[in-house]
Amino acid sequence: MTAHSDFFPVFEKLKSILKPYAKKLVVKMDSAEGFSLDGPYSEKWKKELFFGAAQIKKNYVSFYLMPVYMCPDLLEKISPELKKHMQGKSCFNFKRVEKSLFDELSQLTKQGFERFMQEEYS
Repeated sequence: MTAHSDFFPVFEKLKSILKPYAKKLVVKMDSAEGFSLDGPYSEKWKKELFFGAAQIKKNYVSFYLMPVYMCPDLLEKISPELKKHMQGKSCFNFKRVEKSLFDELSQLTKQGFERFMQEEYS
């Protein structure tokens, strides 16, 4: 089994995908094992809506991206390789840095952010 500390480089790379959006979203957690962003307060929903997070778990690092849950069409063009890392409807799990998949996830996050800000979620 992989040591928990082996996941820090994976976590840092996944966190770096989310970090650029912290300027326009709300940072809810920023620690050595977790980074989480919420959208601005939503008049429609009367609360801040979860946008995404990176979090070190026991056996992998999870990357949550709520826009793919709210707009499932965003997943229509993802690669089969990235799809294999999905658990549930909006979570991707990784045990190691996978540059090409992280590049693809970065593009998906950008598209998700654009949709998140356009829609009436925010």
